[in-house]
Amino acid sequence: MSRFAGKVAVVTGAAQGIGAATALRLAEEGAAVAVVDLTAERAAATVEAITAKGGTARAYGCDVADYGAVEAVFATVAEEMGGLHILVNNAGITRDNLFFKMPKADWDAVLTVNLTSAYNCSHVAQKYMVAQKYGKIVSLSSRSALGNRGQANYAAAKAGIQGLTATLAIELGPYNINVNAVAPGYIATAMTAATAERVGASAEDHQALAAERTPLRRVGQPEEVAAVVVFLAGEDASYVSGQTLYVNGGAR
Repeated sequence: MSRFAGKVAVVTGAAQGIGAATALRLAEEGAAVAVVDLTAERAAATVEAITAKGGTARAYGCDVADYGAVEAVFATVAEEMGGLHILVNNAGITRDNLFFKMPKADWDAVLTVNLTSAYNCSHVAQKYMVAQKYGKIVSLSSRSALGNRGQANYAAAKAGIQGLTATLAIELGPYNINVNAVAPGYIATAMTAATAERVGASAEDHQALAAERTPLRRVGQPEEVAAVVVFLAGEDASYVSGQTLYVNGGAR
């Protein structure tokens, strides 16, 4: 498939998990992908996986919490890869704790990496997109935006993603820029494995418990989220904007 032929996509936090799966899927469908993570070395494995399948990708190191670093890297991407058409804001961390025990440093870190980075990347990317009157921005929210014990910081950041998405859709829509978000439920990633460790469970046991509470009776896979992200980044979703789509196996 080549529905993204001629398009350059930037995926942040693309060294593993949902970010890596999204980068792979975009490349499989014809996009040239800038694989962005904290260091280029971290992103290298995703690039290798893409190029091994005949796709086009380059690794870029960037602290997306640093606005100046984002400006510099996006300028390099546009020059080296020929533009900037799609942005997937996926970079994120967790620092889970009950609210009364949560250090301010952990609050600040999670809000900065999960929410401020989406502002940084979207703010820089929209300059390219407005000029060319075309763009797709998809940001990763979470089911935790609805509230989740031990994740006050993460829930606040992911709820913020939904508000940012709705507002950018209003402001950037006149320039033919679609802005949407995807809110995964329990997905089998390194991040959910870390959550399991925090509560003293193995990843397998934690997933089994989550599966029991999910109507589809299983947890999700990164590739299933990537498929929805890629749908929103494509022309099949050309009249979809300002939406947050939950990908959670039917959980309420």
